[in-house]
Amino acid sequence: MRKNIPFELTKDQSFYQSLSNWLGDIFYETLPDNGYEIRDEQVYMAFQIEKALQSKSVLFAEAGVGTGKTMAYLLPSIAYARYTGKPVIIACSDEALIEQLIKPEGDISRLSELLNLSIDVRLAKSREEYLCLQRLDEQRRGFDAPEFVDDIDDLLPEFVFGGSSLQKVYPYGDRKEFSFLTDEQWKLVNYHPVQQCSICEIKNQCGQTISRQFYRQATDLVICSHEFLMEHLWTADSRKRQEQLPLLPDASAIVLDEGHLIEFAAQEAFTLKIQSESLLDLLEKARVEGLRPKTLQYLDILEEAHLAFFELLRSSIENDLLEKMTIQHTPELNAASGVLIKTVEALLEEFVFEGELHSIDSYDMKLMEEYLEDYLQAFKLFTEDNEAIDWVEEVDGIETLAIMPELVDEQLAEKLFNNTLPIIFSSATLSVDQTFDYLAGNLGIANYQSLQVASPFDYEEVMSIRVSSPFDKNDYVMELLQNQEPTLLLFATKESFEQFQLMHSFEDILFEGDQEMSTLIEAYKAKPSVLASYSLWEGLDLPEELLTRVIIYDLPFPPNDPIFNAKRAASFQPFEEVDLPFMKMRMKQGVGRLIRTEKDRGSIEILVSESEKEYLHELEQELPVKPQ
Repeated sequence: MRKNIPFELTKDQSFYQSLSNWLGDIFYETLPDNGYEIRDEQVYMAFQIEKALQSKSVLFAEAGVGTGKTMAYLLPSIAYARYTGKPVIIACSDEALIEQLIKPEGDISRLSELLNLSIDVRLAKSREEYLCLQRLDEQRRGFDAPEFVDDIDDLLPEFVFGGSSLQKVYPYGDRKEFSFLTDEQWKLVNYHPVQQCSICEIKNQCGQTISRQFYRQATDLVICSHEFLMEHLWTADSRKRQEQLPLLPDASAIVLDEGHLIEFAAQEAFTLKIQSESLLDLLEKARVEGLRPKTLQYLDILEEAHLAFFELLRSSIENDLLEKMTIQHTPELNAASGVLIKTVEALLEEFVFEGELHSIDSYDMKLMEEYLEDYLQAFKLFTEDNEAIDWVEEVDGIETLAIMPELVDEQLAEKLFNNTLPIIFSSATLSVDQTFDYLAGNLGIANYQSLQVASPFDYEEVMSIRVSSPFDKNDYVMELLQNQEPTLLLFATKESFEQFQLMHSFEDILFEGDQEMSTLIEAYKAKPSVLASYSLWEGLDLPEELLTRVIIYDLPFPPNDPIFNAKRAASFQPFEEVDLPFMKMRMKQGVGRLIRTEKDRGSIEILVSESEKEYLHELEQELPVKPQ
């Protein structure tokens, strides 16, 4: 049901003029009257967003920490959603930002109470966050069903078991409802990419399906992750071809909170992944009584060819220290891939005959066909001489072949930044060298508007930055840590992090990877000491006495992994166009971990080698205070 616009429209004013007046009333009257401190930077950002909505533009809104960015984009977004009759999608980079928006005492609830406005906000979670009734039933029917299955059953609604009318159907089944499960247990019963929901006989009882129906009816806001937004874009066309609704509803606008991270979410969504074990599980399910001998033969050939390919793949890895391990395309490896392609094509032809004989359950047959078609597409990209980028990585401890069809700028230009929707980037770090060209180029954005407003914090008063070039970084860091000051120790790469960890694992330091990340951060909060990480350059908030020092162990230049190597190959001046801008933006993000609130104080220590000193002058304009 469409909701009323939160202000009156008159014949002598357009919607946008009325929106501008309404924003002015809220910022200059309503908020101050209720004890809110209003900042000019926040008001300016809100009015620039209003202009971007009117012109349906891409807007880079770079606003420093403490500006009040969330309020600045929520107010125009709610009004615009009601004016257009379509919700605004707000995509966040992580669960912490989503929680900040939707929790009972969060930004949206406070705004709703302040304005006496009923805001319809609904959460859209990725598919892996939902229970799969099919996989739960597989566990239930197993030879030795785990005890947690009964615990899950106790929490399921009656309508799942057909015990009540459809009038009582409601959303259920997301990960938070089953917090007692370990991550390993959850991965046995949650949605898995090989599942084919469109042909599932019990999809109308599925929590994921019901939740999709629920949030598609949102009138004001739909909140999701960057990753889920990208999955929606990547799958929308194929879902429509299969007469399915896209994962997210039609939107009037999109807000990308911490929008500088959207490229990484796009890379993840647009990448095809083949795990060494997933095919083997599928082939085992295919071996049922009544199969034709020729089909069984091809199943055996495919299993042998798959195992042989991954054995060759392991020996073709060029650098196993990288998270994204590069692959040497040897003639033997390409030949093994060719064998897989021919075998899968032959097996798919045999499945046509098996389908006519009904020898395999129709659901399982469709599942296998869909998986093998994706498998076939991946290996064709791997084998053909094209712009595909490939690497090997570990996903949940399983070796995985990853294939990205191309750099994501062209895909994003076609699917997102195509001048049909207003798109608002909101972040404290969007620019490099006072321009947004680096980010715009990476994302395929040809035309955009932009604004930059500084943080209201007086950084000269609350922060100091010191640059050092110690002879031995390890010894120097350990000397710094002797004063037991709450410290975040950041590394540019996983390799340098692991070398440091190997030497100092016995020290009183919390290392990334020792525990699940949120558990690790909670352990640090309980006893602030030293937190060492190679990934927490952003998205970490440790206010006041929880963090008073950040040590940057090395300048955060990008790794020599396949994606960055492809970017370098596509550049005229790789270092100036790829490496240096990435380092500058990453450094801004790392330094930004220190001062998050008005009460924060502390210091930054940046360690550089002799060869890195020449880049210090490049950094000065990106830092909030001049380094000592």
